[in-house]
Amino acid sequence: MEDGLRNRFRERYNLLVVLGPTASGKTELAVRIARTIGGEIISADSRQVYRGMDLGTGKDLSQYRDGETIVPCHLIDILDPCEEFSVFDYQRLFYRCLQEITKRATIPLLVGGSGLYLDAVIRGYRMSAVPENSDLRENLEGAAMESLRRRLLAISPEVHNKTDLLERKRLIRAIEIAEFTRDQPCHALDRIPISPFVMGIRCEREALRRKITARLHSRLAAGLVEEVQSLHEGGIAWERLDSFGLEYRYIARYLQGRMIREEMVRTLTTRIHQFAKRQETWFRRMERNGVRIHWIEGPDEARAIALIDGLTT
Repeated sequence: MEDGLRNRFRERYNLLVVLGPTASGKTELAVRIARTIGGEIISADSRQVYRGMDLGTGKDLSQYRDGETIVPCHLIDILDPCEEFSVFDYQRLFYRCLQEITKRATIPLLVGGSGLYLDAVIRGYRMSAVPENSDLRENLEGAAMESLRRRLLAISPEVHNKTDLLERKRLIRAIEIAEFTRDQPCHALDRIPISPFVMGIRCEREALRRKITARLHSRLAAGLVEEVQSLHEGGIAWERLDSFGLEYRYIARYLQGRMIREEMVRTLTTRIHQFAKRQETWFRRMERNGVRIHWIEGPDEARAIALIDGLTT
């Protein structure tokens, strides 16, 4: 059945996508699907690309192992935290993974909750490689952050990646890209036609909130604060940690003495709940933009396999 299902799937689609809000169980489900139908996972997580950022990103590589059997996973632990990584970089590396996995006659599973990365692949954003502009960087060197934000928003009022507004280095790079794209004809990255089957995990709101809260406390007990401290001691600036998202932002503030622990935990819990809602909003926007998402209730493997099988017959 598995070989037949895999072959039927490949006749109609070249990508299986499993998306959902944080803590919905998407990675666990994707790994089980990959074992059943023969697949390899491509992460769509904007922070799991970084080495040393494990607990804060939910990077549990043991999920991919079952005894001696390992489900191959890609675009995890490929960069040091000091290195920059853009949506353009992600799209380029995704295409490379897709081609390699397809040549092996296995099914690529794109798995994650970073809506911008998912959307860039599924809807095929046209993006260009933009060179560094040393003159521009020199001119912006002494500018205030608020002035830089206004300059970027004047060109790109709908900034997709809000973290570009938080860290100086990323903000200047975003201005560099925006002005280059505005002023010059760009050679866009060659896109690979994508025929995706997109599956989304839907969770009841209160149940998801409980899972998020329990998971945060589990990660804190496992050493999440120590992970952030170690990153800083390894040379990652507080400003850079702030740009890595909620867990790193608020724990960094706690470590700097800007928050007490109870306030940090309480604020972080609330912010992650809000983040999950924003993810769901992003997925609805994808649907409005023409992406068909087949929703299932919770990480139900039997329902997911039946859904895939029913749409490939």
